[in-house]
Amino acid sequence: MTDRTLPYRLDRTVRIRADRDAVFRFFTDDRRWASWWGPGSTIDARPGGRMLIRHPNGVEASGEIVSVDAPERLVFTYGYASGQPIPSGASRVTIRLEASAGETVLHLSHEFEDETARDHHVQGWRYQLSVFANAVADEVHAGATARVDAWFAVWRETDASARARQLAEVAVPGVRFRDRYSAVDGLEDLLPHIEATQRFMPGVAPARHGDVRQCQGTALADWTATGADGSPLAHGTHVFTFGPDGRIESVVGLWAPRPA
Repeated sequence: MTDRTLPYRLDRTVRIRADRDAVFRFFTDDRRWASWWGPGSTIDARPGGRMLIRHPNGVEASGEIVSVDAPERLVFTYGYASGQPIPSGASRVTIRLEASAGETVLHLSHEFEDETARDHHVQGWRYQLSVFANAVADEVHAGATARVDAWFAVWRETDASARARQLAEVAVPGVRFRDRYSAVDGLEDLLPHIEATQRFMPGVAPARHGDVRQCQGTALADWTATGADGSPLAHGTHVFTFGPDGRIESVVGLWAPRPA
């Protein structure tokens, strides 16, 4: 199988907002591999090593690792324990990772002996690579809630040096911020903007309200703003975009309408 020509091929490409090393770790670690496929899935990422997939519905697939070239390429055979629609080892999967402008482009090629078997897997790979992109994003952005809270905290921080340090830890230098009262680009523009907000709206304190909802590097966080006396002044939702290193790249603030 390892060097045999297979005449039918399925190709699929997906872009993932994470660096290539972070993506490739999911092919060399049982826990990460299982977070993609399902509990009990394992991978021994060396030539001749065994690959096992246990889908949540009980279907099992397995194969053998053909080659590993970290962090660029993984090749393994693939088939089903039941023998249907293809027996174990009867097809070949090649995954290639390409670094591209702060993200990783995953190219998948699945080769088959039979055209019907290939067509059977088209929707399956569309779904599974979407699940994979989310599994990677969930790990890369596991600190999303902490970064969102830090973002809101800097708007309440009155010490300029502490504010600059805290913001630099969670946001990229070119961070963009847009809301009804803000159109600023970069930390050098944002920091004096925050200082001016504190000067003209003293005591106003925005804070997250409810859980952060994150999907593939984009997060929604509801917020409320209170006055110095603790009374509610406004509320809304922020949309955060995170970079491949987990830091905030952009924020769009959506203010909820005031009651009539």
